[in-house]
Amino acid sequence: MPKTTVNGISINYEIDGEGAPNGTIVLINGLADDLLSWGFQIPALVGAGYRVLRFDNRGIGQSDRPAGPYSARMLADDAKALVDQLGIRDFHLMGVSMGGMISQEYALAYGDDLKSLTLACTYGTVDKFCLTMFNMWADLAAQIDVPFVMRDVSLWAFTVPFFNERPDDAAEFAAAMAALDMSLEAYLAQLAVIQNHDAIGRVGTIKVPTLVLAGEEDILIPVRLSKKLQEAIPNAQWATTPGGHACIWETPDPFNEAFLDFVRSQSR
Repeated sequence: MPKTTVNGISINYEIDGEGAPNGTIVLINGLADDLLSWGFQIPALVGAGYRVLRFDNRGIGQSDRPAGPYSARMLADDAKALVDQLGIRDFHLMGVSMGGMISQEYALAYGDDLKSLTLACTYGTVDKFCLTMFNMWADLAAQIDVPFVMRDVSLWAFTVPFFNERPDDAAEFAAAMAALDMSLEAYLAQLAVIQNHDAIGRVGTIKVPTLVLAGEEDILIPVRLSKKLQEAIPNAQWATTPGGHACIWETPDPFNEAFLDFVRSQSR
């Protein structure tokens, strides 16, 4: 996978579907997720005729891991520097969870770059419930380790039927999370993004066509917080998809369909 230097750090990225006829989609990952986390989306998006850029945020994967804390605006600036270096403009931006927070800041600062904006499984500002949970993750990571926290996160991210009906898949995801290559320092640096994100009072200035998309059973970032975000963005559309916070992995087909339906509506 290629790398390039932006904002003083090395960023690892991948472009799929080069030369696709329908434009470009840029994807921004969630907390502790590298660019491989989009494996259930890439075939559908490329198959629909889109070029797709995905990359490792600072702190994860093969990108550099400078000292934190990080902020959503900092990571949005990294994304901006990357797309500028690659000569990408007029693209569809989609971020999931922490990536949705980064995408909000991108749209606020660099909205002229975008044809559309999709904010999935995310919020405009943290509430006390989520902040208490995130602070607990920080404590557990420091006292035990990051892989232990990620195994716990899987209980919040997937639905009860996933564990009951797909035990092999659940075990595979748990093993992947337990094997996560992320230092405590890098984890806490990224965690600060979701602990401190607060854009709800500013997203009303977003002018790009926007979809807020939520997993129907999301308990990690409660659906009501995503709905509050949608209501704060003028003319933003709302959609839900089966599954929980990890719907991009648990129920990728309906997630991809909802996203592509919106992107196609903004591509005409």
